[in-house]
Amino acid sequence: MGIEKRISNLPTKVEDLAEFLLIGKKALIAQKAKLEAIVALEKGFAAKEAALSDTQDLAEVLLYAEAKLGELIPPQEIRSSGRGTLKPSETLPPNINKKQSHYAQQLNKNKNVIAQVVAKSREKGEVPVRQQVLREIRLAQPKPEPKPLPEGKYEVIYADPPWKYADTCEAGAVQSKGADKYYPVMSIDELCELSVNELAAENSVLFIWVTSPLLDECWIVISAWGFEYKASFVWDKVKHNMGHYNSVRHEFLLICTKGSFLPQNKELHDSVVTIERTKHSEKPEYFRQLIDKMYPEGKRIELFARRKTKGWTTYGDDPVLQG
Repeated sequence: MGIEKRISNLPTKVEDLAEFLLIGKKALIAQKAKLEAIVALEKGFAAKEAALSDTQDLAEVLLYAEAKLGELIPPQEIRSSGRGTLKPSETLPPNINKKQSHYAQQLNKNKNVIAQVVAKSREKGEVPVRQQVLREIRLAQPKPEPKPLPEGKYEVIYADPPWKYADTCEAGAVQSKGADKYYPVMSIDELCELSVNELAAENSVLFIWVTSPLLDECWIVISAWGFEYKASFVWDKVKHNMGHYNSVRHEFLLICTKGSFLPQNKELHDSVVTIERTKHSEKPEYFRQLIDKMYPEGKRIELFARRKTKGWTTYGDDPVLQG
């Protein structure tokens, strides 16, 4: 059966379509494994092309099946509880959560993007995936102007910038296809343009998160914000992520100061902290508590926050902060 006919004959009931997607995704995993085995065993060009074509066809059918699901189920209100996380809904059909509903509706509204991604994937000899389609949808949307920073001066600034990665790692890598698949990102220039320097008191401290790939560029942002690097903490995340050169299990929390602002509490803390990572990009609360111990006094603000915290001014685009 041709690809167009397979798409036109998709189930028309939500429950049947959900079951079709569940079975189809399992079949796609098996088909990808078969393709990898054929390539690894060097069975020949014809066998590889046939396996690749079958895998591409199935992946395309599943993308349009998910788009059809988005047409059949009712629109859902998306309320974030952190970058990339969605609260569950009680109004969706069985076996479909709110995240799946959101993705399906995005695909349904952007079938032209599905077609574009499928065409590009076939040209490159790749298998189209939903994440590529969602990323292209996001890139096509106009970027909103950043919210103005709060007024006032702050002695303690804690920042987890939405760094923009330039890499194109293979699927599954630590920055696979860029962090923008999880949340809106900002370039180095965009981060530098934020008037954090005006937020910072004459004597203040900045705690800023950065990953290894961005160590070379983060100093530009730190300098633009009016700070100088002093020391760092290393967060050992326990769980590994693939990188270009090694298996990554750590992230840096850099300590930078403006003027003179040594810790108010003279207790010294271990520079390496081992806490198993959880959700993408989410930082352990331990580090905020550590900052409070080091600097128990002074006005404090968290930039790019994902939740409100007592005693802190919060700045960020997460809907939780707007409520």
